[in-house]
Amino acid sequence: MTWSLPRASFVAVLAFAATASLIVPSRAFGREKSVWNYDGGIFLETDGSISSNTCFRVSGRVTAKHFFDDLKRIDRKDAETVFQRGKEAVTAFPKVLLLQFALYDFPCSTKLQETGTRKYLTRAVVSELRLSLYWKHGLELRPLINYTPVAFNIRPIYPLDMEAKDLPERLEWDYELAIPSEGVPLTDSLVLIIRTPEEKTAARVAARM
Repeated sequence: MTWSLPRASFVAVLAFAATASLIVPSRAFGREKSVWNYDGGIFLETDGSISSNTCFRVSGRVTAKHFFDDLKRIDRKDAETVFQRGKEAVTAFPKVLLLQFALYDFPCSTKLQETGTRKYLTRAVVSELRLSLYWKHGLELRPLINYTPVAFNIRPIYPLDMEAKDLPERLEWDYELAIPSEGVPLTDSLVLIIRTPEEKTAARVAARM
């Protein structure tokens, strides 16, 4: 399912260049194993671009009520990865996940050649972007077609100097989506792709355990 990022008039309730960063609260190492803790969910952050002078950042997380509490991933030497909560083995996601992410202006990479004055995201530009979600297993991408918008909000970002004049409008777009996930293995990844109207990939990120 391809979903247009909503215009300001769209009321539903309120994480890309091709790199992604998965932030995990803590990691403990030992000689024979490493342990990842998922309290708070799976955190996402990545950068994207629409042009050489219009760039943005996406940051957010995937959560589910109580599901990630005390959930650990254990990697042992010469053994398969396992997920546990206490002594209980966990193999699949719960019935529904909540994907929350924010989209906002961010400077373009210094490695990119700027071709003109920096341009900021506008309501019109963001309203034309398209969001697609997939479940990824190995190299296979399965389109996710039945997620539900839960919340949406556009928040103004105020300048440090409140008396400054003639500054462009700066905004942050906040989204919440309910993701059906019952029976999906924890080894699958949730992939987000944002595309321009010309089908150029503006950002891509994967939420992986």
